[in-house]
Amino acid sequence: MRGRSLPLTSIVVFGYALLYIPIISVVVYSFNDSRLVTLWGGFSLRWYASLLHDEKLLSAAFLSLRIAVVSATFATALGAIVALALHRVARLRGKLLLSGMITAPLVMPEIITGLALLFLFISMANLIGWPMNRGAATITIAHITFSMAYVVVVVRSRLAAMDDTLEEAAMDLGGRPLAVFFDVTVPMLLPALVSGWLLSFTLSLDDLVISSFVSGPGATTLPMLIFAKVRLGVTPDINAITTIIIALGALAVATASIVSNRRRPVTAG
Repeated sequence: MRGRSLPLTSIVVFGYALLYIPIISVVVYSFNDSRLVTLWGGFSLRWYASLLHDEKLLSAAFLSLRIAVVSATFATALGAIVALALHRVARLRGKLLLSGMITAPLVMPEIITGLALLFLFISMANLIGWPMNRGAATITIAHITFSMAYVVVVVRSRLAAMDDTLEEAAMDLGGRPLAVFFDVTVPMLLPALVSGWLLSFTLSLDDLVISSFVSGPGATTLPMLIFAKVRLGVTPDINAITTIIIALGALAVATASIVSNRRRPVTAG
């Protein structure tokens, strides 16, 4: 058994090293005092301080955060409603088609999604006169569209593991459907809702391809700005920006994991 496990362990270690060593190197060199990315010149926070004086960067960061918060909130609410409908309504017309449409964005290339949304906004502008200019609103709608799919998957998995008898017992005790929903169903769904919101927030904050299709002048998100900077060459401030994004993503994942573990039911063993 030990002889068989050694090659498997080596493959796993190699895979993790291939994934995380570049990330660790970016974080380490974000504290580099030298202007040369690959030449260590000593520990320094100068590049993080320089970010505070970059107006374009701060504007792009605030825009990305605003879009991420709004899109994650709407995606979580709409995704939860769709997941409840698919789970609770047994005779829902077009249920199979709706399920397929919801999961399609999970496997569809981002360039196809971005192009489809671009055509949608152009058609809407020609038909109803909105949106005349693509910007933060169109980016937010696009992010809500593809983030909903992830929320539906997360919430449906939680609904499948829930005990429906708790809701039935609450109704038998005189609880109204709306009160049972907010007092019983929502607390049981809270881990999935939090996880879905954090996942949607991270996906929105990280999106580049779809945002590039549906954005317009004056609506540059942080990933778009970083991509534009990288095309001119990697500089130490890019490492600092990337490190901050990595920290936000890690915080979101850790928070979702903590919430899920605390809400996980304990089984007798």
